[in-house]
Amino acid sequence: MAYPAMNSRALLADLIGFDTTSRESNLQLIEYVRDYLAGYDVPCQLIFNQTRSKANLFATLGPDDRPGIVLSGHTDVVPVDGQAWSVPPFTLTERDGKLFGRGAADMKGSIACVLAAVPRLLTAPLRMPVHIALSYDEEVGCLGVRSLLADLAQRPHKPVLCIIGEPTELKPVLGHKGKLAMRCDVHGAACHSAYAPQGVNAIEYAAELIGELGRIGADLRAPDLHDPRFDPPFSTVQTGVIGGGKALNIVPQECRFDFEVRALPAYDPRQVAERLQRYAYQHVLPRMQAVNAASAIAFTELSAYPGLATDSQGQAAQLIAQLCGSDEFSTVAFGTEGGLFDAIGIATVVCGPGSMDQGHKPDEFVSVAQMQACDAMLVRLAEYLHA
Repeated sequence: MAYPAMNSRALLADLIGFDTTSRESNLQLIEYVRDYLAGYDVPCQLIFNQTRSKANLFATLGPDDRPGIVLSGHTDVVPVDGQAWSVPPFTLTERDGKLFGRGAADMKGSIACVLAAVPRLLTAPLRMPVHIALSYDEEVGCLGVRSLLADLAQRPHKPVLCIIGEPTELKPVLGHKGKLAMRCDVHGAACHSAYAPQGVNAIEYAAELIGELGRIGADLRAPDLHDPRFDPPFSTVQTGVIGGGKALNIVPQECRFDFEVRALPAYDPRQVAERLQRYAYQHVLPRMQAVNAASAIAFTELSAYPGLATDSQGQAAQLIAQLCGSDEFSTVAFGTEGGLFDAIGIATVVCGPGSMDQGHKPDEFVSVAQMQACDAMLVRLAEYLHA
């Protein structure tokens, strides 16, 4: 027997109640969704990480013998540490037409609307399946969804369309930049600072590499590399973390810095890493090793995901335009799992309730009006699939 229907607000309250910060397990939330769907006789597949502390969820409503539509979302949220919240972050609070809580916008609001739509989707036979895909560790590099996609890619009836419910104020988004995050470790040679030329100052050589990144970033601003659909309209590179040194009177032996590339969909961000590596190994490392042969520079990829550039004339774009009542397609500055879905041949769009202007901040919220509008959009999806 099916569970009594739950509205999206009640479901959002339950979902926010689970602390699914990326460093924590998401299993309580995943088990909640599994049990909720089981109440409607919807089977779920759980795809665990190696330690079985986290899982993706994949469920199918309707026939499983033909391609369908994926409604996708990530279950993890960013930390609240050090943020000044005026409400409990893991308890839903309603005030002035807004629903507050960590993940309300990014992106448990969307997941709640999808779950609330399940009873309506099941009221009549679906002419094509609807898949619900929930992932983990999106906020730390779109990591968890990869095992789900590896499974999807092998299915005999792979989905043809995916709607990622990231917060876009329910405006249809067809593109975003890709990202590459890299770490550079510079190993020099320590000595007393009074004899600095006898050492290899890892911080100074790291600074030289960071300066080269700045020159690469300037080159990426060339007009012929622009895409006016994006803001900014060019690929960017920046150094976000750096550390090194023990004391002012010791030439530092170690320095580490992390940098990221936000790349237009048509630009491969690894070109930046490769250019920096060439500079490091051809121009910087020989000078370091001339002083101390044990000097070294090492690069490590931390995370990466591809950009998204969906065809505005394709089936995915036309469907989302129909569902949200607008063909004013746009792009977003933040990344999503969409490029990974697209990379295995599933055309993807991004459209969900709320705004990323509220995401990752204290007192994160989604408006009641946006939740209601998302509910209405999913009603239109049900009508489209029942036709």
